[in-house]
Amino acid sequence: MGWLLSISTIILPNGWNEIPQLLFFTVGGLLTTLVFYRLYFHPLAEYPGPLLARCTSLHAAYHAWIGDSHLVLYHAHRKYGKFVRFTPNCISVNDAVAVNEIYGNGRNVQKSSFYSVMPPYPHATDIHSVIDKALHGRKRRVMAQAFLETAIKGMEDTVLTHIRTFVRSLGTDSCENENPGIGESNASRNMVYRSIWLTFDVTGDLSFGKSFDMLTREEWRFWPTLIDRAIHRHAIAGISIKIHKLGLGNYLFPAIAEGQKTFIKYSKEQAKERVALGAGVRKDFFHYLLNAKDPQTGEGYSMSELWGESNVLIVAGSHTPSVALAATFFFLANYPKVLAELTTLVRTTFSDCEEIRSEKFSTPECQPAYKLVRACLDEAMRMAPPIPTTLLRQVLKGGITIAGKYFPEGVDIATPCFTLHMNEEYYPDPFTYNPKRFLADKAESLEAFQRARNAFAPFSIGPRNCIGRSLAYLELTLTLARTVWMYDFVYVGGGRETRLDNIAFVEKLGGNKNPILYRFDDHFTAFVSREGPKIKFIRRGDF
Repeated sequence: MGWLLSISTIILPNGWNEIPQLLFFTVGGLLTTLVFYRLYFHPLAEYPGPLLARCTSLHAAYHAWIGDSHLVLYHAHRKYGKFVRFTPNCISVNDAVAVNEIYGNGRNVQKSSFYSVMPPYPHATDIHSVIDKALHGRKRRVMAQAFLETAIKGMEDTVLTHIRTFVRSLGTDSCENENPGIGESNASRNMVYRSIWLTFDVTGDLSFGKSFDMLTREEWRFWPTLIDRAIHRHAIAGISIKIHKLGLGNYLFPAIAEGQKTFIKYSKEQAKERVALGAGVRKDFFHYLLNAKDPQTGEGYSMSELWGESNVLIVAGSHTPSVALAATFFFLANYPKVLAELTTLVRTTFSDCEEIRSEKFSTPECQPAYKLVRACLDEAMRMAPPIPTTLLRQVLKGGITIAGKYFPEGVDIATPCFTLHMNEEYYPDPFTYNPKRFLADKAESLEAFQRARNAFAPFSIGPRNCIGRSLAYLELTLTLARTVWMYDFVYVGGGRETRLDNIAFVEKLGGNKNPILYRFDDHFTAFVSREGPKIKFIRRGDF
C-alpha cells in the first residue's frame, strides 16, 4: 500500500490525508477494471460501436436526453455494419430478418429492464411496460376484447365526429382559424398541433367517455407536452437504470420529471372519473376493460391496473398516431405529384365526403383508393416512425441466434426502426418519399414489395405488437382520405430536418444531395418539431 500512497503524493494535491487518497485510487481502480472488462472480456466485446458507448450506458442516456438517438444509431450502423454495440450490454441489429427473430412469436426473449421504469404507480404495470410474459398474456387477453373488429366498428361514428371537426377546422372560414401562438394565420395551418388535437380528442372520447375538445378549446392543450415529458423521462432512465434507482432524474431533469408527475396525476383523475360512471354507459375502452375477463383465468383488471392502462391508452392512442398524420401531411405537401395522384383517385372514387367510411373502403371498387391512402401513410411512417429507435429485449436462459450470431442469456438486443427503414437493401433511394414501395402492383417488382414489407415494423410485430394498430389505421385512413377529398393543399414551411449537414449526410449514400426529411426528436416515441409543417388548405368549391 505504501507504493500506492507514494504515487498519490505526485498526483494528488497537498493536504489530502490517506483515506481520501485510498478512496480515490480504489474507485479509480474499480472503474478502470470495469471499463477494461467491458472492452475486452464482456460477452459483447467482439461487437463494434462508439468507444464511449461500449464503456458506459451514459452515452446512450445523453443522446436520449438530447433526442438524436435515431440519428446516432443510423450513423453508427453506416460506420460499423449490421451489428452495433450501443451500450455495454445492448446490441442493435440492422437486419429485417432480425425483426422476426427478436420480436416474433415464441422467441426466447422478454422485455428488458428498460421497461421497469415505466409503471406510474406501484402494482400498476400496464400492457406496454409489463415484463413477465405470463402476466402480459393475461393483460393482452383482457385488453384485446376492447379492440375486436366489432368493438372498433362500433367506435367508428365517434371517430368520425372528431374527424369532421378536424377537416372543417382546416378551412379559412373556420371559426378556429386564428392561432398566432402556434404560428398559424388565415394562410396556413400548423399540422403538428392539428394532428395532436385530433388524436387526443378521439382518444379522450374513446377512453374516458368525453373528448378533450382540443380542436375547439384551449383548456386541455397542455397535455401533449406533459406526455412527451413523461415518455422522455422513461427513455433516459430506462437506458441508465441507475439514474432511476438513485432518484437522480428529479435533479438532473427537473422539468421532465415534473411533467411526468403532472401527467400521471391528470390521467389518474380521468380514469377515476370514468370508472365511477361504471360499465354500460357507452361502449368505450373502459366499458370493455371494466367488463372483460381473461377467458383462461376469469381474472379482470384491478383498479391499479386500470389506472396504469389509462396511461397507455392516452399515449398510444394519441401521441403516436399524431406523428404519423403530421408526417404524412409534410411529405405529401412536399411531393405534389404524389399528392395529385392521391387526390384524383380519392375524388373519382367517392362522390361525397360522407361516403368515406371503413365499410365503403372495403368494397372492391374502393380498394385502389384505400390501398394508396394506406401506402401514403406507411411511407410516411417509414421515414418518420412513431418509435424511431429500439424496442429492447433481454435474452433468456439458453440464448438466442439473431441474424446468424449467437447471443447469451442476459444481454439486450433490438432492431433500430429508423435505421432499418432507411436501409437501402430494403428501400432503394431511402430518402425519397415513394408510397408505391408499398403497393404490390406498383412497386419495382413483387420481390421489392415483399422486401419493403418485411422490413416495415412501425407498430412492431409478434405478441408485443401494438394492440390498437387497427384502430390507428381506421382513424388515419379516414382522416387523410376525407381531407384530400375536401381540400387541395400546399406546403408553406416548417417541419424540415435542419440539424444535419444534409449534403454530407446523403453523399455518404451516393443519393439525393438535398433530401426532404421530417424533423423529429427521439424521446423513445418521436417528438415532432412544433414548427410544422405549416400547410395552406384550399377548399374545392362549395360543398
